[in-house]
Amino acid sequence: MQIRLEMEMNLEPTAFDALMTQGMAASQANNGAQAIEWFQKASAAEPAAGLPQFLLGAEFAALGQMEQAEAAFANATRLAPDFPMARYQLGLLQFSSGRAAMALLTWQPLLGLPDTDPLPHFVNGFAALAHDRFEEALRHYEQGLVLNTTNRALSDDIKKVVAGIKALVPNTAPEVVERGEPGASDTHVLLANYQQLGRPH
Repeated sequence: MQIRLEMEMNLEPTAFDALMTQGMAASQANNGAQAIEWFQKASAAEPAAGLPQFLLGAEFAALGQMEQAEAAFANATRLAPDFPMARYQLGLLQFSSGRAAMALLTWQPLLGLPDTDPLPHFVNGFAALAHDRFEEALRHYEQGLVLNTTNRALSDDIKKVVAGIKALVPNTAPEVVERGEPGASDTHVLLANYQQLGRPH
């Protein structure tokens, strides 16, 4: 009722739930700048809440503002340490910017999740990829994809990673022209392609 009255009176909402509702509506309308404003106000209304910071990270990443996105995901992880997707997205941004060691450290707690959760498998895939263990990475990614039945966008991102590996490693993609053994330069190419994968889902 409070949200309804505020909207009917054309007043700017101040309650946390109302601010979040406005932010989500702006996000769904692809109005990133407005969504950021609402989520920032929601975060100010409840400084201990991790969700507004996570959603801020999403909007900043969508706008290509990766430093702000990383800071927001870091805040979300700090405020809500048991929010696995915030930690995963933070690590993904770090990995995609070439800081694999930092990403793996960020992701470490995710390895304690149940084997039925796809995130540990994806993390293990990135860990293997960081050391050019391409076949091992593919196995972990495939395991995670089988387990992920609720987040299609997350799977779509991992499928892009898988496709990138298969395009670079001949024996995983027979139709690709034969190449030499993959090395550090190949891994850097893959990392560059991950820049589009830092958006939360």
